[in-house]
Amino acid sequence: MNEYIDLLKALIRQPSVVGSEHSFFRVLQRELEERGADVAWYEGVLVAQGQRPGSAYFSAHIDRHGLVCTGPDEYQYAAFVAANRSDLLDNAVSEELMERVTERFTSETVYAYDPWSGGYRGSGTIEGAYICEYRNNLIFEVIGLPGIVAGIPVAFSDRLTIHDGYLEGQLDNVLTAAALVHAFSLGFEGTAFFTAQEEAGKSWRYLLEWFRRFGDSTNNLYVLDTSPFPVDAAAEQHLVLRRRDANALFNIDATERVEACCRRHGFGFVYKDAFVEEMNQVRVTRGEAPRSLGSTELGRIIHAGEGLVDGTTIQVPTTGYHTMNESARLASVEALLTVMTDLGG
Repeated sequence: MNEYIDLLKALIRQPSVVGSEHSFFRVLQRELEERGADVAWYEGVLVAQGQRPGSAYFSAHIDRHGLVCTGPDEYQYAAFVAANRSDLLDNAVSEELMERVTERFTSETVYAYDPWSGGYRGSGTIEGAYICEYRNNLIFEVIGLPGIVAGIPVAFSDRLTIHDGYLEGQLDNVLTAAALVHAFSLGFEGTAFFTAQEEAGKSWRYLLEWFRRFGDSTNNLYVLDTSPFPVDAAAEQHLVLRRRDANALFNIDATERVEACCRRHGFGFVYKDAFVEEMNQVRVTRGEAPRSLGSTELGRIIHAGEGLVDGTTIQVPTTGYHTMNESARLASVEALLTVMTDLGG
């Protein structure tokens, strides 16, 4: 784990704001090539391959939340901008979601960077945020960043902390991206995908384009990610599996293969779809609205791929989701690496 943690510490310090991931791709390319992988860039996805590229397919998205400059002293939530949800059209973001985002990041330190080179452009602090009445859009007030022009991304200043068996930081999704890089150090010889703009709901398009050009008639994909859970529930599990999401059913054989691997090694696991359905029954009895099963990268690609791509997800349970203090158990990361090694062997 020491080598993995050193890698994670380095990667979490590198910016990768939604829609401005190119500089992070450069960092990944170096790390992967140092571990013997063949690396190729495509629009929205970096592909790393070992000596047996068709032996296994794994994917992890690399974008993290941050801001983007949209005018003089004006900053917006990058995921909303990248998803074209920062306008007056029907797909504009709900006021409830904008308020939740505001609460997560007030007083956080941020820094601007060049989206291609990753070069540092200055730092500042989020003083507050408000909903613009003319655009029905969330605007962040940042002090200490004069002269930043429209299009420049602004990342949250982040570093990894470790205490009481937990990793803490802005983990989604650098946690599993680092695991996928580290897999090549452990002898992985298959294909690894690192996708952009997952938080804007666009990453599946880049994956599907690759499989349409280079994939086989059927392609079994394992998608790695984090998954939000209440504190007590997260502590009870090593990994989170799924049989489906709101978009599609996942591959039964692939899912059972992951479950069997967890049982073989004694790892605790939970099915997220079953967990949500169980919690929804409780909510209904309380008169509350049920929650969605969620929309995942894999579900979108299965739905759109019409049988070309299927597979399943392997997720690490976390608390403090989409904040600077998201936490995950070290034991969960060890379980993830073990399962990946078994599946990719």
